[in-house]
Amino acid sequence: MSTAIDSAARVSPKAHIGADVSIGPFTIVEDGAVIGDGTTVGANALIGRGARIGKACKIHHGAIVGHEPQDLKYAGEATTCEIGDRTVIREYATLHRGTSDGGRTIIGSDCFIMGYVHIAHDCILGNKIIMANAAMMAGHCEVEDHVTIGGITPIHQFVRIGCHAMIGGGVRVPKDVPPYVLAGNFFQGLNSIGLRRRGFSPEVLSALDKAYNLIYRSGMNVSQAVSRIKDDESLAPFSEVQHVLTFIANSKRGIIGGPRSHR
Repeated sequence: MSTAIDSAARVSPKAHIGADVSIGPFTIVEDGAVIGDGTTVGANALIGRGARIGKACKIHHGAIVGHEPQDLKYAGEATTCEIGDRTVIREYATLHRGTSDGGRTIIGSDCFIMGYVHIAHDCILGNKIIMANAAMMAGHCEVEDHVTIGGITPIHQFVRIGCHAMIGGGVRVPKDVPPYVLAGNFFQGLNSIGLRRRGFSPEVLSALDKAYNLIYRSGMNVSQAVSRIKDDESLAPFSEVQHVLTFIANSKRGIIGGPRSHR
């Protein structure tokens, strides 16, 4: 297969187009944009000058990748929106490039970004992330690997979401979501089904469940629960529990509340 650019598309001669790329009608590819080998871009899309798209991606009708950020401080500086390999971006999603604060918006490999999703400037997303229809992520958010975010979910700027977390649809996310959990408007438990499907052992699930029971169901505040977890020798060998502690220690917005506080 050779590169196929529809005659109705407008592709800048200053763009960098890989091998076996397909670009549909009425799509615009701006100066300096990079599209990796084997990537397909549908009709009516905009691939902005800051786009850096990996290999074998699928970008659907009307999607916008690498356009200017919605930030009043942005003054036209050269920034990027970087997409890993094999990521799918569905219809009318908008993925904006970074600002001078960070310079880069990053979406990893093997992600599935559904229709009407918005990922704002300077966000950093890991690999194998699913964002369902019309989920909206404000600037400077960070999302670790294997996270699933439900549809119509607004995520506050600077929020962090830990690996293997699953967030329900239509849920406002104003604080950090720790790794491995199910989250609605508050902590709802361990993401046990997802973790089992990904090969986590019963021993790891038991250790995580014990740690989160201390954090959310013991009546202690977060600092007290963290101290108790650190003192529990049975939890010390589990890297997953240590990751939870590191995530909480690095939280600037605080973590989501439990079912009683509804914070």
